Amino acid sequence: MKKLIMVIAIAIFAWSLNSCDPAKTAKEAAAATPPAKDSLIKRGNYLVAAMGCNDCHSPKKMGPQGPYVDSSRMLSGFPSTAPIPVAGTNDIKNGLVVFAGDLTAAIGPWGTSFAANITSDDTGIGQWKEDQFKNALRHGKYKGLDSERMLLPPMPWQDFRNLTDADIDAIYNYLKSTKPVNNVVPAFRPAGKS
Repeated sequence: MKKLIMVIAIAIFAWSLNSCDPAKTAKEAAAATPPAKDSLIKRGNYLVAAMGCNDCHSPKKMGPQGPYVDSSRMLSGFPSTAPIPVAGTNDIKNGLVVFAGDLTAAIGPWGTSFAANITSDDTGIGQWKEDQFKNALRHGKYKGLDSERMLLPPMPWQDFRNLTDADIDAIYNYLKSTKPVNNVVPAFRPAGKS
């Protein structure tokens, strides 16, 4: 019995020394503390680039090696001043999906969809709450509102719904920090409507 009491006393002493380790306590505190705003924005910038958001949401210019992002309109969606793309008579019937030259609009069996303005401008996501943004990515709801239609191709929300809350938070904070670009994107056009 004395040996058991001695073992328990040593274990308690070792545990108390370990729990007072300032380096370990600092690491635990850092893990529990949310990242600083600037590192959150940097992470969001990285994720937006890695996930290819510019591929559809940024108008392009044509250069010697093909299209490149127009940095003055980055993430502003289909340009409101651009002509609405039109598919050839049999393109959709033959199973094709037709993209606008700068990839900001797509025409398919669903109709014509336009990449949204996701800059911090009020014509973009400037007035969105983070819950709306999360609802758009997790549940594919237009403008993140339950009462709205589903997001349309080519928006891959079905893949993005697997993002962690921390990743969505980082992307949201980055997009809210972007240069606002005033651009009202045209409304979706169902198939057969012009």
